[in-house]
Amino acid sequence: MTELPMLRPTRREIASGVVLGHVPDPSGTSRTGRRRPRTPSTAAGNRAVTPLAALDLAVLPALRRPPCLVSFSGGMDSSLVLAVALRAARREGLPEPVAVTWRFTGAPRANESSWQERIVAALGLDAWQLLQADDDLDLVGPAARRLLHRHGLRHPVNVHLHLPIVELAAGGSLLTGAGGDQVLRGWRRARRGPVRARLRRSAATLRAGLRDRMSAGDQFPWLHPEVSAEVWRAHRAERRGEPRRLDHRIGWHVRRRDLRLTCGSLRDIGAAHEVAVVNPLLDDGFLAALSGSAGRLRCPPRSRLIADIAAGTVPEVVTAARPKARFLEVFLRTPTRRFVEGWDGSGVDEEIVDVAALRALWSRWPIPGGTAGLVQDVWLGLNPAEVRRSEPPRPPVPEAYR
Repeated sequence: MTELPMLRPTRREIASGVVLGHVPDPSGTSRTGRRRPRTPSTAAGNRAVTPLAALDLAVLPALRRPPCLVSFSGGMDSSLVLAVALRAARREGLPEPVAVTWRFTGAPRANESSWQERIVAALGLDAWQLLQADDDLDLVGPAARRLLHRHGLRHPVNVHLHLPIVELAAGGSLLTGAGGDQVLRGWRRARRGPVRARLRRSAATLRAGLRDRMSAGDQFPWLHPEVSAEVWRAHRAERRGEPRRLDHRIGWHVRRRDLRLTCGSLRDIGAAHEVAVVNPLLDDGFLAALSGSAGRLRCPPRSRLIADIAAGTVPEVVTAARPKARFLEVFLRTPTRRFVEGWDGSGVDEEIVDVAALRALWSRWPIPGGTAGLVQDVWLGLNPAEVRRSEPPRPPVPEAYR
């Protein structure tokens, strides 16, 4: 994915917790996500490269910049990246990547340990580092504070979970599964499948329809009504605008500001520690190969796409469908609870935020996840970073490793 200049969330995006809109694409993607025709020579080259081969090429620069760490949660995307990177390292005689995994106390819905252990065993992985988090990854906990003071408020609000991993990779590289939710999954669901699956999707469609009928105030009750209505309309319009065809969906998602801000945050955090952060699932060559092989499919299931990409070259457990973990309780811990309980109502944009409504919401626990950006923004305003006068500027990460 072509990099653009650094982007920051707007005041309204911080207040609402929703990042909307697209950025211009100098590579020639149209507003609908449809890519303009390539030159014949480029197109011919893309047809010769399978998605697996392209993904293999995408991980090699990181493997050649050791230590190479993989942010491995046990989910489908990070598992695929880990398996492909391990396979490429063994073939090329390169140092094997080190999988780094967070384990969380008091967050049962974020527990993916059984999948992690099965995948690590199936891959024969020796280098696996476990990090333990209690309040460490809270919205205003130790890792978040370090990130906020060095980089300011970034998107997404949980990006600080990568900071300790980047610090471990200092001078090397980090592979992530960023972009998988957008490129391989998207928002729209496949229409075909077993009867039970179709019934579940029908129920999900019904629930989505009911949500659409809810007032904007129900969705963003901490915002002023007129602001909430504008954000809700724009949010619904963007979700409904997602193309169904895979190739169009890919082009549409990679231009979304949400994804661009995420990649920019990861890149900048890595550069501060001379770490090349590589997101193979957003590599231009991989996206072109995937569009060429499966682009005409409409809303293909994620499990099917991943299995097709792997092409039988990795253990089945890597590509098996699994429940998606929920991480909100990882980030809403004691530091955030204490902070919002003591909040005096200052530090927010009162033209956007209804202070009385927000105080009422923050008086109950857990607080809405959509207000997480406000928590960090207010905390940073009350706890500004000290000016670092003696720290020399870090050299940028070479373009070849981005």
